[in-house]
Amino acid sequence: MTNSCSAVSKVLEKYFDQEVTGEERFLVEGHLQDCPACRDALKSMEELRTWMRVPVDEAVRKEDFPWVWQKIERGIRLQEQRSWWQSLRSWLDVTPLFRKKVWIPAVATIVVLLFISTQIIFKQTPSYQGASVVEYLESPTCNVMVYQLEEPKVTVIWMFEGPEEEHTTT
Repeated sequence: MTNSCSAVSKVLEKYFDQEVTGEERFLVEGHLQDCPACRDALKSMEELRTWMRVPVDEAVRKEDFPWVWQKIERGIRLQEQRSWWQSLRSWLDVTPLFRKKVWIPAVATIVVLLFISTQIIFKQTPSYQGASVVEYLESPTCNVMVYQLEEPKVTVIWMFEGPEEEHTTT
């Protein structure tokens, strides 16, 4: 077998199946005129096709294709058409997820994220940073309340005019 035989043997099956380009066809046909080994390989492919075709053709002759098609049509007609509600339920069905163990890490992740986010959202911070002092002074003309925070050094003073009177209703 020469170099040209090895090149043609690569495309010989494509040539046999009539799947070659015009350039490849010209190459193979030119080579087949001069090479008896490649002609024999092509002839053995044709014999194999004939050998395989005989039982297939015989089976086709024996088979009753209209009967097969009637059976298929009957099955299609008998197939129950689902309502839109049943189609929607089957589309939204999550039971395949429960059959697999995929949902376990997903649920665990959701629980951890919910726990972390609730801790962040509902974290209670005190309204003051340090200690505070409240003083209340009463006098006959006014009342004073002083509120002092030590850390940010804030002082709030409230002044009330007049004494506080208790109103009682009877």
